[in-house]
Amino acid sequence: MSRRRFDQAMERMREGDAQVREDAFDFLREHADGYVDELIAEFAAERDDPDLRCRLLELIAEARSARALGVFGEQLESPDESLRFWAVRGLEMLDTREAEHMLEQARTGGWIA
Repeated sequence: MSRRRFDQAMERMREGDAQVREDAFDFLREHADGYVDELIAEFAAERDDPDLRCRLLELIAEARSARALGVFGEQLESPDESLRFWAVRGLEMLDTREAEHMLEQARTGGWIA
């Protein structure tokens, strides 16, 4: 996948026009597995837009990559309910022993139901 296309899609994800943002999101969702590292980096760098952070975590979940385990694990303790939701969903979508173990620990710790 082209880094230029990824960068263009990320620019569009920050646009004011809702349809432009949605089109960029759809493009990235279709190609999330090819951009997982870039999505993780964007998620880590984004601090100003809670909605964008949530959408990025959703895209990372769609990528279904074990490289995202750490991101999901960190977000299980997030005060933001939407980030916790996508962290749980991402771990469920991975469907690995490590992901199941993280979910069980989070349930035992009372972080998630």
